Amino acid sequence: MTEPIAGYTLPVFTCAAAVAALSWLRQNVSSLSTVSINLLEPREIVDIPIEQVALLKNNTALAITRSDPGNNLDLTRNTPIWAMVELATVSEIETSEQIVIIGGAGIGHNIRSGEAAIYSYARRLLQENLQPKINQNEQIKVKVILPEGRQLATRTSNSAFGIVEGLSLLGTTGVSQPLSLPGQLETYQEELQQKAMQFNSLVFCVGENGLDIAGKMGISPEQTVKTANWLGPMLVAAAIAGVESILLLGYHGKLIKLAGGIFHTHHHLADGRLEILTAHCANIGLPTSVIQEVFTCTTTEKALKLLRSIDTNNQNDWVGKVYGAIASKIDQRCQAYIFNHSQKQVQVGSMLFDRDREIFLKTEVADTVFSRICYSIRDILKTKK
Repeated sequence: MTEPIAGYTLPVFTCAAAVAALSWLRQNVSSLSTVSINLLEPREIVDIPIEQVALLKNNTALAITRSDPGNNLDLTRNTPIWAMVELATVSEIETSEQIVIIGGAGIGHNIRSGEAAIYSYARRLLQENLQPKINQNEQIKVKVILPEGRQLATRTSNSAFGIVEGLSLLGTTGVSQPLSLPGQLETYQEELQQKAMQFNSLVFCVGENGLDIAGKMGISPEQTVKTANWLGPMLVAAAIAGVESILLLGYHGKLIKLAGGIFHTHHHLADGRLEILTAHCANIGLPTSVIQEVFTCTTTEKALKLLRSIDTNNQNDWVGKVYGAIASKIDQRCQAYIFNHSQKQVQVGSMLFDRDREIFLKTEVADTVFSRICYSIRDILKTKK
């Protein structure tokens, strides 16, 4: 088997381009071949290649890097990342922020808020790597541009989360693990085993959106596990490793497959999402006309939106009843799957979020497991003190 080679995530190359552009302005260095970046997560210094640096005007420079995610099958491989940095003096500063980060062409934006899809890790990476290079009376504006971003975004699920017209600078770490190789599952299971030695309760996230939401909920990265689409094997591995409870935190359009007994959730292998949703609508007793509308929706997100609109107009709670039944079935199916494959009892609770990355449904078991995790976090904080 090919040895997995880790690369770096998109925020790292963005940061490297910004550091290179600022270095040109600060030191008149136009022939940089690499720059050193502190990844923060993990806390290590790495050298990132720089393709080009150019002065656009006296106080503005542009630098270009290219994405290298290692041997992960990532659609951003080799895509150019531009960072345009403008340096201003104290008399020209318009805001109190010293580092202003702007999403340019190819960076997606939230369709509701209009905010650029540049998330917390990317912003922290830029702030902490650039801050030491500017004086107290200076401000820099960093505009991030992905020339191929809009085109690449059509091949992602960004629109399902309300991000349009470009890619997201999303992620919780600087290292892009080789997640699409045959060794991916083994890599995940090794990480899980290490975390199971520290915690009895873990949070399972299918992808980066779940990990990012978990962080905003105050859940430590030490207690979260990325599963990708291997939910079944990861659930069993957790049981064998001695985990007592699991919180499933995921996008409803992905986790709904578990309610139908589909435990490898990649769409190339199995789907059935709308069929599962339609069956639960019928079982709850929705009107036939609504059931038919749900079945003909093109995505589960559109079906959720349909049910929400019906609830608003008729003051029903079809969303709560239907998705409550689905989430309960997810809990039951997961617990049964674990027992069938390991003969071990593990509590599993589900939290579902929508395209706006808002949690709209959670089971009682999920509340119980989350409370347990919160106690673990408090213990960690006490230990650190």
